[in-house]
Amino acid sequence: MPTVPTTADTDRGLWIRRFRPLPDARARLLCLPHAGGSASFFLPVAHALAPDIEVLAVQYPGRQDRRGESCVDNVPELADRLLDALAGWLDRPLALFGHSMGALVGFELAGLLEREANVKPTVLFASGRRAPSHADDEGVHLRGDEQIIAEMQRLGGTDARILDDPELRALILPALRADLKAAETYRPAHTHRLGCPIEVLIGDADPRTPLPETRAWREHTSGEFGLTVYSGGHFFLSDRAPEVIRHIADRL
Repeated sequence: MPTVPTTADTDRGLWIRRFRPLPDARARLLCLPHAGGSASFFLPVAHALAPDIEVLAVQYPGRQDRRGESCVDNVPELADRLLDALAGWLDRPLALFGHSMGALVGFELAGLLEREANVKPTVLFASGRRAPSHADDEGVHLRGDEQIIAEMQRLGGTDARILDDPELRALILPALRADLKAAETYRPAHTHRLGCPIEVLIGDADPRTPLPETRAWREHTSGEFGLTVYSGGHFFLSDRAPEVIRHIADRL
């Protein structure tokens, strides 16, 4: 008889997207989006890393096909729910890549994997984010809608046509505000240093990643540490996609 999917199975499927199944891939890369971002942002990465690396992308609640769900506005809960969603995906070496808010979720998730699942990620790529020990709370999530949109325009990374369209803006603002709150209010609740390596990637013109606070990622791992600086701003990874993807592929 065919297996009937359980509620837990369905929920896991909502969180983890696999754009290009690669049953013979030697490793997996779990990609965690930035504030306001979605799994589809990483579709080009999935194609670029095939056939050696299978890419999984996270879809947070409250956006695109999960728009009807309540947003999660804190990093620990996102990581905890992702840990459950990853059941069944831990049979191969797993690396994590998170950009901006996604880097914090990746850090928290890596700690959960090591402490609770006895799984050490092969590497955590922390992109476009200062270290968790250095809070980045500018209170953007408390501002009015127009001010939040202005900040997104300043940082780039969001299609200007979406930001200029009132109806589209109304669709993305709840998730964006929740994500910003999660990132800005996050404070590590544990003193656990990761055992996995941490590779930090930043743009040289990103106002959100001053070097001293970014180098402090080194304090969060007992493993290897690397820092790569690219030309560009907060969304350097879009402008420098071939270089970033090559760096990931070489490291994995």
